[in-house]
Amino acid sequence: MPLIRRLDQALASRGFGSRKEIHALVRAGLVLVNGVPAHSASQKIDLEGDQVSLRGEEVCLREFVYIMLNKPGGVLSATKDPKAPTVLDLIPAHLRRRGLFPVGRLDKDTTGLLLLTDDGALAHALLSPRRHVPKTYLAALRDPATESDVRAFAAGLRLPPAEGHPPEDCMPAQLFIELPPPLRGTPLVSEGGFEGGYTARVVLREGKYHQIKRMFAARGNQVLALHREAMGALRLDEGLEPGGCRELTTDEIEKIGIF
Repeated sequence: MPLIRRLDQALASRGFGSRKEIHALVRAGLVLVNGVPAHSASQKIDLEGDQVSLRGEEVCLREFVYIMLNKPGGVLSATKDPKAPTVLDLIPAHLRRRGLFPVGRLDKDTTGLLLLTDDGALAHALLSPRRHVPKTYLAALRDPATESDVRAFAAGLRLPPAEGHPPEDCMPAQLFIELPPPLRGTPLVSEGGFEGGYTARVVLREGKYHQIKRMFAARGNQVLALHREAMGALRLDEGLEPGGCRELTTDEIEKIGIF
């Protein structure tokens, strides 16, 4: 069903100015609807079907937006921070809107798949502890993972304390040792993936503080780099460069719905 709204209402609700300011922009011919100057700020538009641009830049007016980001290292999974860049700084202007936020968090040095949206209900469902949405990570390790580690992960581990977080138990997780065997002890870490060295994949169904790092620490190993590849059935687009993002496809949005 089409989502019909007044043009000024839609633009104002997405943070592009007050109603009065939107009217002025329309009168100046700076707002286009499907490539044609808007004839009135009160004209009706289809949020899903019509293309709207402001000052030559396309703007997203859909009810909700769902963005896949290939998070680079050194960027915070936050909406704002006075001292460091955040994931919102990586979102292009036409996809930015009031209320956009990351679904969950990746550590500052962790790379890979991060979902951003302004759909609070969806985010709550994805992060609910009762849902146990699986998340898949590729880890670069100081030492090779062992079959004993695989069994320990599957049984659940006692996590060591970390930065004010006390020791705590975690749920069972899946650990997959990557083959072929490594040629060297220290991974060559590249943006968006790992080359050589000791690597393993981990599938979690919860998200405790620095969980994967603490799980390997409990086994006497150290995580040197971490990259998230998937959340449930949603996988990171391998074509996205670090820092790159795009809207989810209809098929990917449907996959989110069946986590």
